[in-house]
Amino acid sequence: MTDNISAADDSAATLERPATRRGAHRSEKRGGWIFVRDILIIFVVALLVSFLIKTFLVRSFYIPSGSMKDTLQIDDRILVNELVPSVIKLERGDVVVFRDPGGWLPPAAPKPDPGPLASSAEWVLSLVGLTSPDSDDHLIKRVIGLPGDRVECCNALGQMTVNGVPLNEPYVLMPPGKDSVSEIKFSVTVPKDSLWVMGDNRYDSADSRYNQDDPGKGFVPIDDVVGRAFVITWPFDRFGWLGNYPETFQGVPESPSK
Repeated sequence: MTDNISAADDSAATLERPATRRGAHRSEKRGGWIFVRDILIIFVVALLVSFLIKTFLVRSFYIPSGSMKDTLQIDDRILVNELVPSVIKLERGDVVVFRDPGGWLPPAAPKPDPGPLASSAEWVLSLVGLTSPDSDDHLIKRVIGLPGDRVECCNALGQMTVNGVPLNEPYVLMPPGKDSVSEIKFSVTVPKDSLWVMGDNRYDSADSRYNQDDPGKGFVPIDDVVGRAFVITWPFDRFGWLGNYPETFQGVPESPSK
């Protein structure tokens, strides 16, 4: 009797093994699909979050020229706070990225078609801020004058003045033998909703001074400002925060028109 029961048990076990293996195989396939699905969901969510951050909070740009030396070098990569000026107000000394107000940049040369694969890859990377294909369409300068400010250059000591107060500008790159922060003399009052901007490399910067004959008279509409640059992210050995030198503008009074 015992032998018969044992034999029956062995037969049942033999019949069940293939079904058990098939169930385990299906379970493994289902587990593999769930893993792939979760990875795809994480990727899509990360892409969406990066897109929202890039659109509303932070954006990446690279520096294509030497107009902001030595503060910024050619090919430096920076992050820009897009809450400025829509949420956070602009201040004198801020380094800002802005769209061309009109005529500041030469016409862009046509770019060769990189092909669908490269274009798609660049589009994805731009969404997450790893590339900045439109950096050549923007400019970066330092805010010297806010709306209503009287900006003049230069006094007897070669200094810029804002509302009659001379500025000590440690960020300006002074070539050997030069004793003035600008080779161009000017005296302007910044219109409402506009800025007067200048590069830190004053002797090699096509900034507000050089665009006074344009329709905008060299002023940058605040609406054209993309945001304030606040950190250098690459190359890594140049990583650091970008300040606006509040001590330089500390003694400047509010503009007479305010």
